[in-house]
Amino acid sequence: MSSEPAAAPASTAPRLDFIREIIAADVQAGKNGGKVVTRFPPEPNGYLHIGHAKSITLNFGIAEDFAPNSQCNLRFDDTNPTKEETEYVDSIMEDVRWLGYDWGKNLFYASDFFGKLYEFAEQLITKGLAFVCDLNGEQVRQYRGTLTEPGKPSPFRDRSVEENLDLFRRMRAGEFEDGSRTLRAKIDMASPNLNMRDPVIYRILHAHHHRTGDAWCIYPMYDYAHPLCDALEGVTHSICTLEFEDHRPLYDWLIANVDGLPSHPIQREFSRLNLNWTVMSKRKLLRLVKEGYVSGWDDPRMPTLSGIRRRGYTPAAMKVFSKGVGVTKFKALTDYSVLENAVREDLNKVSLRRMAVLKPIKLVITNYPEDKVEFVDVPNNPEDPNAGTRPVPLSREVYIDADDFAEVPPQGWRRFTHGAEVRLTNAFCVICTDIIKDESGKVVELRGTYDDNTRHGKNPEGRPKVKAAVHWVSAKHAVSAEVRLYDRLFTVDDPDAAAGEGGDFIEFLNANSLEVLTEAKLEPSIAEAGPGEHYQFIRVGYFFVDPKDSSAGKPVFSRTVGLRDAFAPKK
Repeated sequence: MSSEPAAAPASTAPRLDFIREIIAADVQAGKNGGKVVTRFPPEPNGYLHIGHAKSITLNFGIAEDFAPNSQCNLRFDDTNPTKEETEYVDSIMEDVRWLGYDWGKNLFYASDFFGKLYEFAEQLITKGLAFVCDLNGEQVRQYRGTLTEPGKPSPFRDRSVEENLDLFRRMRAGEFEDGSRTLRAKIDMASPNLNMRDPVIYRILHAHHHRTGDAWCIYPMYDYAHPLCDALEGVTHSICTLEFEDHRPLYDWLIANVDGLPSHPIQREFSRLNLNWTVMSKRKLLRLVKEGYVSGWDDPRMPTLSGIRRRGYTPAAMKVFSKGVGVTKFKALTDYSVLENAVREDLNKVSLRRMAVLKPIKLVITNYPEDKVEFVDVPNNPEDPNAGTRPVPLSREVYIDADDFAEVPPQGWRRFTHGAEVRLTNAFCVICTDIIKDESGKVVELRGTYDDNTRHGKNPEGRPKVKAAVHWVSAKHAVSAEVRLYDRLFTVDDPDAAAGEGGDFIEFLNANSLEVLTEAKLEPSIAEAGPGEHYQFIRVGYFFVDPKDSSAGKPVFSRTVGLRDAFAPKK
């Protein structure tokens, strides 16, 4: 017998991402008393999009992982009153709640701390670490230097503490015009990091704020307010996207040089979520809304969380997707199909199956009794053993989808054509015997006969096996409904790259991104479908009852996702 010790069993614990590894190490070392406080800090200047879902899931997820000695704050960085609105605040709260997260009592606004931030600015002036500068915006940029050349000190950099305090207080009192003066941190005009070259930390802006009204006419810059608000809230780990990596030295400088902060958070960065086949710039999304290319921020073609929620994407799918793309420091472009797969997998488990014919053409079964109506049992969801079945009416005349018929079939065609036999799902086999056309030559009706021996999937011995089945709806019992088919919003997978320098991404909008079908025929069990319900239309895709445009007895259906990836290359 071997005297060597047995190998330790492999750990079944999931591997932590690098952000969680940093936090776990800090907790183990007893930093911050073992407490973990993260925050999700949106600017209320637009609606959240899919990329924000990753940040929400990460920050609130960390708070869940390190409970009970943890929390995640929701903070609105409302430092730019000209672009911020209460509408955006409300929508952001709704989005975070929809994803299943609750900030409890931990709701903050940067504007809550305007008084403190002003005091900290005076403190920096008193320490000789900030000065009032009379250069205008263009002059500040000129003095800043380049990536290869150091900047030049402002001619106002050496003002005395007393003069700076006087001017800053007069800025606060509203004596000066917008843009005439700024308060700048005094750091290092030769720093290789441009963010450290005496950055502006306050500007004059006579603008009405959605929360503080006209109480202030100077407002802190984001890079100044952000770290200090983190500290005032007791944040321990400030998790930002990778574009803020070069801003970290300024973050750390402010935390180190302002006295009286209740905590000293650290900033760490991860790569943001980038998706193809869309744009996620707030400015570009705002343009799509303002110029009427979409119906609003919640248009189901938009990558906003309100848009995908209205389209029928689920919170569970968004969490699986956000976690699946991972937390790394590598810039990457995620294919939209990854998101669609997450949505499809979740909906497959929860969606009731129904039959719906989107582009109906009538099929008359000539050897079926004219007045007979029977009911066939159809599974509500084969993935759910507890979902049961439902009775679906079947009569002599049924609707099938026009896409399931070809007068001149292509090679390999297995659906309806003259002389071909096809199974009606959960019913029996029908052979097409006649094609009826109108005066223009358009096919308006099909006729056929059925074989009663083929019910319930049976195929009598010696009989050729039918290789295809199509969905159908009894014409006598069909319910008409509006169905909206959403496709890609753009015709190229990278609109920004396609537009190039000086180009316009609008040129690549897909004119066929929405098709509205007003005469779709659905089985009667769906007539009372309520807003927010999910269905799989058999052989068609996953659909959602539009919560905005549906009414009692008049559901409007939006295609959430197809049975196959809609974002694959078009042939």
